Amino acid sequence: MPFSTLGLSAHLLKALSEQKYEQAYPIQQQAIPAILKGEDVLGIAQTGSGKTASFVLPILQRLQKQAESKNRHISALILVPTRELAIQVNEVFNLFTHALPEKIKTIAVYGGVSINPQMIKLQGVEILVATPGRLLELIDSKAVHLSDVKILVLDEADKMLNLGFKEEMDKIFALLPKKRQNLLFSATLSEDVNNINEILLREPTVIKIEEETNTIDLISQLAYFVSDERKGPLLRYLIKHNGMKQVLVFTSSVFQADLVADKLRINDIKASAIHSKKSQGAREEALNKFKSGKLRVLVATDLMARGIDIKFLPHVINYELPRSPKDYIHRIGRTGRAESPGEAISLIVPEDQHHFKIIQKKMGKWVTMIDSKDFDLHGY
Repeated sequence: MPFSTLGLSAHLLKALSEQKYEQAYPIQQQAIPAILKGEDVLGIAQTGSGKTASFVLPILQRLQKQAESKNRHISALILVPTRELAIQVNEVFNLFTHALPEKIKTIAVYGGVSINPQMIKLQGVEILVATPGRLLELIDSKAVHLSDVKILVLDEADKMLNLGFKEEMDKIFALLPKKRQNLLFSATLSEDVNNINEILLREPTVIKIEEETNTIDLISQLAYFVSDERKGPLLRYLIKHNGMKQVLVFTSSVFQADLVADKLRINDIKASAIHSKKSQGAREEALNKFKSGKLRVLVATDLMARGIDIKFLPHVINYELPRSPKDYIHRIGRTGRAESPGEAISLIVPEDQHHFKIIQKKMGKWVTMIDSKDFDLHGY
């Protein structure tokens, strides 16, 4: 379905065309008209489904029609769980604000960096993308006020609740005006998310986008049986032997992410780790280098990977399996996007075999297994 059928303004349609966005994703087809009408929305859709644009575009259009707000009194608040996602969502807003006849200022605020520059930048802001903890700090400092918020978005609500933000979110909700539009997006409808939905949303339009099998079908999946001691050499062998130029590698811990990246660099493969222990500057630098092709391998934990959105990422490797089948699908879904094929590889040590069978069963797709015991990994 083309974007031109969804009720968006000519200015936004022109910006979409410039960015080569032609057909709307299912979440966008349903969410954009509902948000433009002022309805509350509950959207259940996986990462990579196009949900960010599904709220960014109608919010920008709705705020074009309103009177100018008082300084430091924001009109739209988007709450997100991580700094990386805050930056990513803000980038999508900035992608389209330049096309609007009336300029709208938007910024992202998050912890881990100095608060003072963020306080200064809040002058004249209408759309604020924020992590809950930093937002409360800015409110305490009188740098921002929520009394005029017209639109509230909870993005990746499942992750925010899993990360223990509920108490902070409740404090924020208490400061918001009762009359407002609420938009809640989540990858899953857990009991916690449903409880928030019942408190927050008024007769919402409910949109549930099932994981599309053809998206997974675009991804070529392979798994290699390997012993613990040959796991690192096998990873390096696969990257070098197959000539992989851009690879996202997943580990289950910060410690392992650093270790894998160090070993890759020692073996002349440009790599960097991205995780919560790195400074914000280091994480942004690594991500920018990876996106631009200057970094061959990015090693990430599940949480940090939420902000990695690359349209044509060719390779994902599970150095370690995630705990849940849903996280596995999120991981491999980083490739095979935008109707482009991708490759997902998992390294399976003996103790992983049972868990990987469960993942495959939940996914409804069996993965080709290759035994790597006869691979010559000498020198890797």
